[in-house]
Amino acid sequence: MGEFQTLLYDVKDRVATVTINRPERHNAMSPEVMSELRQAFAFAKADDSVGVLVMTGAGDRAFCAGADLGSTFVGEDVPPPLAMHHERGHLADLFRDIWRLGKPVIARVRGHCLAGGFGLALACDFVVATNTSTFGVPEIDRGLWPFMISTVLMRAMPPKVALELMMTGRRVSAEEGKEIGFIHRVVPAEGLDAAVADLAGTLAAKSPAIMRLGRDAFYATLDMSREDALSYLHAMLTVNTLSEDTAEGVAAFLEKREPRWTGR
Repeated sequence: MGEFQTLLYDVKDRVATVTINRPERHNAMSPEVMSELRQAFAFAKADDSVGVLVMTGAGDRAFCAGADLGSTFVGEDVPPPLAMHHERGHLADLFRDIWRLGKPVIARVRGHCLAGGFGLALACDFVVATNTSTFGVPEIDRGLWPFMISTVLMRAMPPKVALELMMTGRRVSAEEGKEIGFIHRVVPAEGLDAAVADLAGTLAAKSPAIMRLGRDAFYATLDMSREDALSYLHAMLTVNTLSEDTAEGVAAFLEKREPRWTGR
């Protein structure tokens, strides 16, 4: 694995932690950040020693403040319009990479989580945040609309709530986010690492084979009709029961012992 310029990547106890390491820029996403995030996701996906991925931002001021507007709209290095159009597609690719990772992804949020950074957190399976974190889509106040992240907003909360946030640009506290339903756990800052470690440890202890089958099925059926979803899930249940981990899980249950997963 090569060295990253904008990220930190670490694996410990079956948990890969990917940290956007630009605290001086509130961990804003430049084209280089998005490219390196995709590389990091690919490393984690291919590494059988990784069972869970944690996404976070360096420092205590921001998880991610969204796109780096300085590198997007001003300066001599701004790409021409058509190239910029293609670069903006990297955020959609990031979302797809997360959904197709085959492993649980936790957003560890401390500080501001805004715009594209908000979308990045909501693309994850779980959001664990400090009680002082804030969330929002302030694009409307910059003369922009959060087109790319509207798809994850509308799947993480009631659509009209997402519309209100996009229209007003207002900030949401972690407590309100939990009430809305897009945050799973809210903890004091000093308890953030323990809460993330507890959730990651719980997920990493499950069968990686069944976790992947189930997680893939969740995202695959999210937009299916009920009839199409039932047909797909019927087939996947049979695939599930043919796995070695299913046989091991049932045997362990009957023998009153902890299962020994093989991931097959």
